Amino acid sequence: METEEFKRWCTFGGEGGGDKAVLFCYGNPGVGKTFIRYQVSFQGDGSEPVLTSHRHSSLVVDSLCDRIRGQNSALTCFYFDFAARKEQTATSMLGSLLKQIVSGTGRIPEDIWRALRELREAVSGRRPQLGDIVKMLQLTTSSQPTYMVIDALDECTAMQRFRLFDSMEEILQRSPRARLFVTGRPHIRPEIEIRLGTRLTSVSVGPTRDDIIGFLRIRLREDETPDAMDPCLKAEILEKIPESISEM
Repeated sequence: METEEFKRWCTFGGEGGGDKAVLFCYGNPGVGKTFIRYQVSFQGDGSEPVLTSHRHSSLVVDSLCDRIRGQNSALTCFYFDFAARKEQTATSMLGSLLKQIVSGTGRIPEDIWRALRELREAVSGRRPQLGDIVKMLQLTTSSQPTYMVIDALDECTAMQRFRLFDSMEEILQRSPRARLFVTGRPHIRPEIEIRLGTRLTSVSVGPTRDDIIGFLRIRLREDETPDAMDPCLKAEILEKIPESISEM
């Protein structure tokens, strides 16, 4: 949260159609990408953020929730799951983001309602397709600052990732105040750089020795039987565990 990349990414108001609007945090399995991500969706309505869905709270969503508090801003998110990759298409994912944004407002905006009504009347109630959803997201994200958080993008199929990248590029082109936060494994970095390179900032995620020592110190302070801890053992814990830990 303290990196310059994250601070710049959070800031709205820049020109250039969403220039550097995408922050991609990448790392190998087990380094902490999911812990920093989100999985809580909030909508700022000028008073308090409202919880609309939940799996695991985390640092990014907590930080963004604090940022949009008292503002007319939206925060929405999606978690890709390898076990559900057949169902999690670009259409269903962007449809989920749109549903979260609209649900958070408490009403369907007139532009979205009109578009849905036209679809129903024109094609016997056809459900919105990818292009329809992209246009609706362009409408909603251009009218208010919007954070979109996507975790584990590498667990989405390659074909759907390409469709998603193209769709996000269209949305960001029309919405200079939209911001996209993505986590994934390093092997998809070339894809996202090719598709969203002009808008992209990449940050590697991984533990450091200082991170591990800080974590151990906190756990030692929380020890429920502190009288049983020998000072020599405490020093050995702080020395030996950081030396033997792997990236995971």
